[in-house]
Amino acid sequence: MAIAVYPRADENRGLQSRMNVMKKIFAVCAMLCLPFSAMAAEDYAVTFKTQGDYQFVRDLVQTAIEGQGLKITNTNHIAEMLERTGRDIGATRVVYENAEQFEFCSATISRRMMEADPHAIVMCPYNVAVYTIPNDKHVYIAYRKPAATQNPALQKALADVEKLLNDIIRDAM
Repeated sequence: MAIAVYPRADENRGLQSRMNVMKKIFAVCAMLCLPFSAMAAEDYAVTFKTQGDYQFVRDLVQTAIEGQGLKITNTNHIAEMLERTGRDIGATRVVYENAEQFEFCSATISRRMMEADPHAIVMCPYNVAVYTIPNDKHVYIAYRKPAATQNPALQKALADVEKLLNDIIRDAM
């Protein structure tokens, strides 16, 4: 490796600038080599996958929600509901081995969202689902993507909702 020696300070700054650019390029390349846990999903959902024990991952998600200072207002037991109602309608396919959905809201973000547009009430509560699928070793964590809007104030609030949901899942993983 050759080292260049520059006698003038302005030439030294140029070298530092080029080195900073090279460091950034290297960092981006390194990040691209990391395995991504977020999956490409339909436009309506953001889905992450991980490996591990369902109950352990579920508890991590619950702790991550509560760690944001949020109160879970309801836990929907989706797998149990589908199993129970499936028997009633003659459906036999097992959709989920385990599936729960946590409902919660952020008073701060929800307030901004509804001040921007009172019709955004339908975006609350926020939901994060944790589930496993038969014959799949992964545990999935997903949330519904906030809707697109032309309202700038609502766009900001919905971006904050999505950041919160991503932060919760990343904290859990």
